[in-house]
Amino acid sequence: MSSLDSAVREKILGLVADWKDEPGALLPVLHAVQHALGYVPPDAVPLIAHGLNLSRAEVHGVVSFYHYFRETPPGRHTIHLCRAESCQAMNSRALEAHAKTALGVEFHQTTADGAFTLEPVYCLGNCACSPAVMIDGELYGRVSSERFDELVADWGKR
Repeated sequence: MSSLDSAVREKILGLVADWKDEPGALLPVLHAVQHALGYVPPDAVPLIAHGLNLSRAEVHGVVSFYHYFRETPPGRHTIHLCRAESCQAMNSRALEAHAKTALGVEFHQTTADGAFTLEPVYCLGNCACSPAVMIDGELYGRVSSERFDELVADWGKR
């Protein structure tokens, strides 16, 4: 029994219909579903598999292989913390440890209040201003632990 409501189910089926005739449609469908819903619900896997004539295992395998795809709803805000070489050279590992402690989560987890999801990213293209953080698409450079706390406090009010 699917836990998807009819509107979500129709949305997913529409996205599958939009892409089903394209070669290699699975990744575009998964991206479209995640863009539309914020995640790929486990109950979407059978719909996508049937629509693309794939097995459920094939679809689930792709969803679970790529860290980008979420199987649970994200927090209200998503924090991407850069882990690329430039940021690491500018002490992003300490910022990463601080962020995890301050938020009380590990990467790919959401805070208990549902406010923030913490995700790693391997380059935000802001190497000259490392370490870099992106919150809901807004890029911040030269982020210290103190600046991180300020950003979280500011975004927490939104």
